[in-house]
Amino acid sequence: MRAFLVRHWYAYAMVLPVVIVVGVLVLFPLAQGIYFTLTNINEANIANPVLDRPASYEFVGLQNYLHVLSGSESYGAFWSTLVRTLIWTFGCVFFHYVVGLGLALLINRPVRMRGLYRVLLILPWAVPPFISVFAWRYLFNSQYGILNQGLATLGLPTPVWLGQSDLALFSVMVINIWLGVPFMMVTLLGGLQSIPHELYEAAEMDGASPWQRFRNVTLPGLRSVSSTVILLGVIWTFNLFHVIYLTAGQNPHTRILVTYAFERFFSGATRDYAVASTYGVLILSLLLVFVMFYRRAMRRQGEVW
Repeated sequence: MRAFLVRHWYAYAMVLPVVIVVGVLVLFPLAQGIYFTLTNINEANIANPVLDRPASYEFVGLQNYLHVLSGSESYGAFWSTLVRTLIWTFGCVFFHYVVGLGLALLINRPVRMRGLYRVLLILPWAVPPFISVFAWRYLFNSQYGILNQGLATLGLPTPVWLGQSDLALFSVMVINIWLGVPFMMVTLLGGLQSIPHELYEAAEMDGASPWQRFRNVTLPGLRSVSSTVILLGVIWTFNLFHVIYLTAGQNPHTRILVTYAFERFFSGATRDYAVASTYGVLILSLLLVFVMFYRRAMRRQGEVW
């Protein structure tokens, strides 16, 4: 063992700063958050050096988890919020992938001005998200928005898109799909260009239809890329905060797990750090379970993870 360390000391020395940074920025806050879930810490009982007030929060064990998992409205209605989070996550990722794949297939063809089309389709991803969100808020404005003005011109109802109804969640999903499709398109386009063209030629010579070539050549060729971007898309969308909060604020119809954790931590008369941390740990646990089953499913299909 000593000889191994002597031989590879330089590699360990190079990795050590990264380990220290990860430990300070990730592992320590994570451990502290887990500890907070076992207490009743909030703004009223945390230590405050300015007010010369010592910490007075107490250890409560698993009480926070029991309160949250009970589904009580006073603790964020965890189960209904989880269902809304799943609808938000899988709805967005599904359309990210389907629309992104469709656009990737279109611009992968040898058409004129293909470079210009690629630039235009990447723009929603290149523009800062808060600018896109505010532009979409204007489009969805119930009084002055272009969308409702068009509906009124056609004699159709003009709903309150970002009001207290399920339309708010639909509207936020539309915005997030708009923002996320370009990344999926670019990634899948790279995957399409890595598929050998000879496979399509062989399939065409065998009399395969366009649908058969897509199903038996394109999709299998994209499997490794697709499995990665779908996994990343689920994790990112499940934890996505800024699009929902900038669009709808603390609207209960757009509330997902991560936005409620934010509300609990930064809002209210007494900021409840314990419950917010409990939500954070539960979110992490759900994602870890999903990743575990997802990796197992991919391995069964021959993917190496």
